[in-house]
Amino acid sequence: MQSQATYNYKVVRQFAIMTVVWGIVGMLVGVIAAAQLVWPELNVHEFLHFGRLRPLHTNGVIFAFGGCALFATSYYVVQRTCHTRLFAPGLAAFTFWGWQLVILLAVITLPLGYTSSKEYAELEWPIDILIAIVWVSYAIVFFGTIAKRTVSHIYVANWFFGGFILTVALLHIVNSAAIPISMTSMKSYSAYAGVQDAMVQWWYGHNAVGFFLTAGFLGMMYYFVPKQADRPVYSYRLSVVHFWALIFTYMWAGPHHLHYTALPDWTQSVGMVFSLILLAPSWGGMINGVMTLSGAWHKLRTDPILKFLITALSFYGMSTFEGPMMSIKTVNALSHYTDWTVGHVHSGALGWVAMISIGSIYFLLPRMYGKTEMYSVKLINAHFWIATIGIVLYIASMWISGVMQGLMWRATNADGTLTYSFVESVKASYPFWTIRFIGGVLFLAGMLIMFYNMVKTIAGQKAYEAPVLAPAAAHA
Repeated sequence: MQSQATYNYKVVRQFAIMTVVWGIVGMLVGVIAAAQLVWPELNVHEFLHFGRLRPLHTNGVIFAFGGCALFATSYYVVQRTCHTRLFAPGLAAFTFWGWQLVILLAVITLPLGYTSSKEYAELEWPIDILIAIVWVSYAIVFFGTIAKRTVSHIYVANWFFGGFILTVALLHIVNSAAIPISMTSMKSYSAYAGVQDAMVQWWYGHNAVGFFLTAGFLGMMYYFVPKQADRPVYSYRLSVVHFWALIFTYMWAGPHHLHYTALPDWTQSVGMVFSLILLAPSWGGMINGVMTLSGAWHKLRTDPILKFLITALSFYGMSTFEGPMMSIKTVNALSHYTDWTVGHVHSGALGWVAMISIGSIYFLLPRMYGKTEMYSVKLINAHFWIATIGIVLYIASMWISGVMQGLMWRATNADGTLTYSFVESVKASYPFWTIRFIGGVLFLAGMLIMFYNMVKTIAGQKAYEAPVLAPAAAHA
């Protein structure tokens, strides 16, 4: 009976395909928002204004693109490593359609101005309730699959996926607590007030980065890098230390977003100290991933999927060095509210999250249709170089622009007056905003190449259902 059972690839296929689709949509909105900063006349209507599109962009790339990638990969990995079919397939199907409904509601409500105004958590209360229902269903499916596993060992990628699922549930429910104006109104009041609201928001905001955008994607790294390199994880012991150190430390880092505000100074210092400590587990994980290629470095010459995965780890290492440095109060005094922060966010979002997701989806997609590789390996290679050049243009322009802005804002004359007006710093930023727009266009072009490659890969192919292998004979 066991040999006749098959893995549930249908929901994996659905999420993998929608990862590419929503990636294009989310990044297109980002490119439009970047263009609006260079050409303000593109703010053509209140529904299409920068202030409405910017939260749509962040929600689109994080929760639509990144979320679908996490669902797809976690559902695939937990089945393959536990040697069992997904628990509650009907509930798994609900998580797909429920998540797509959440995304569509965001696409409709955010341009209309229905927003809680919280960073990374802009959606209003009825949608927040739907998110919670879908997420609890996701947890039931994932942990139910682990509970019915046919092997005693729980592979480390599942630790990261599981940690991310539990923590995001906690973060979302606490941060989204709100009091509706009425049961017929989308509008609501936050359950918190003043600086407490700010602290809860950035406890959520930074841990959304730490768990949704880091731990979840580290789950991808710990499965797909060894698989693509055909090498075991460099140090399994280090991977477990990496997990526990990361999830303990990340929870305390949120206050570094509130330096020089009404937040108590000691709380700001706690956030800074834990942010600096975070460098150790972050780099431990990065080194573990990169060193997995020991004895297989030559594969980087010919394997563009491996290029995506290892470049993602490089950006992970860079971003997790830059973040702790920016949390130091004296550095933050220069960087905060400038384009430097935007550059930092996108070195993590494009360099780490998008690159590891793209590499993992390139691994997954052909296997969902019984093939071993995509329609065109050359197109994957082209996508890699176009995306990488786009990222470099984006973050380099934002670094330069950000440092320039910070220096201009703090420059004073001998009599103590400001040397530059704010509008002068805006004017000086235009060339760098133009370069940022070009970088975004290149990254979007790479996603369009990926979409074409995906369509050609699955065209005319029948959906593939792989048999569940017995643990003794299995190679996940």
